[in-house]
Amino acid sequence: MQLENLVIDAVDPRRLGRFWEAVIGGETLTDAPGIYETRLSVEGGPWLDLCFQPVPGPPTEAPRLHPDLLGGPHQAEVVERLLGLGARHLDIGHLDIGQGDVPWVVLVDPEGNPFCVMEDRAAYDGTGPIAALPLHSADPDRDADFWAWLTGWTHVPGVDARSLRHPSLLGPLLELCPEESPKGASKNRLHLDLRLEAGEDAGEVAAAITARGGRELPPQWGELPWRTYLDPSGNEFCVLPVSSESD
Repeated sequence: MQLENLVIDAVDPRRLGRFWEAVIGGETLTDAPGIYETRLSVEGGPWLDLCFQPVPGPPTEAPRLHPDLLGGPHQAEVVERLLGLGARHLDIGHLDIGQGDVPWVVLVDPEGNPFCVMEDRAAYDGTGPIAALPLHSADPDRDADFWAWLTGWTHVPGVDARSLRHPSLLGPLLELCPEESPKGASKNRLHLDLRLEAGEDAGEVAAAITARGGRELPPQWGELPWRTYLDPSGNEFCVLPVSSESD
């Protein structure tokens, strides 16, 4: 399987998608009513599509997955650029994900989704504009093994409890972070999509996910071409069918 999408719920997908496209220097893939997609490409490494889909309201809970942006020695300049694009400093009382006496800066995008601009860290060399994707985990060791199997990504030294990276050792890190509280009933506002590769069977993959501690969710909107799962800590992810370009 290939990690393909970072999916972000949005009240206004086009507005939010264009903001994030400017943030990462992405390439527009889809600009249609109700959906916006932009591609982040890392030279010599992976690509990741950011997909924005419509939801009725803004976020109300702290995120279990969020982007950490590369700041490095130019962190202050990056923050100023993002503020100019429409980001805001995080209100400490709203969806706090670590603002305070820390070396990173926490901002929110135009719809109130928090993200961080990171200080200089050797672990982020070669990541591109998204340094990391921290994902909350009840057991980082267990979940790192689960996500390594899902994605084919490699265990690497990182900043958080466990970190994974594309086999090229370029592009963002997927960081498994110890959760402060268990996943609630509400759906994550951000989640990851994987795509089956040629020769992989959806049923066999579903059985393997379950055997490794994941769980498949029943379809909620009728028959869909993808299947939705929870990882062992309850974080949603989707598995998409083999691309028609692989046929």
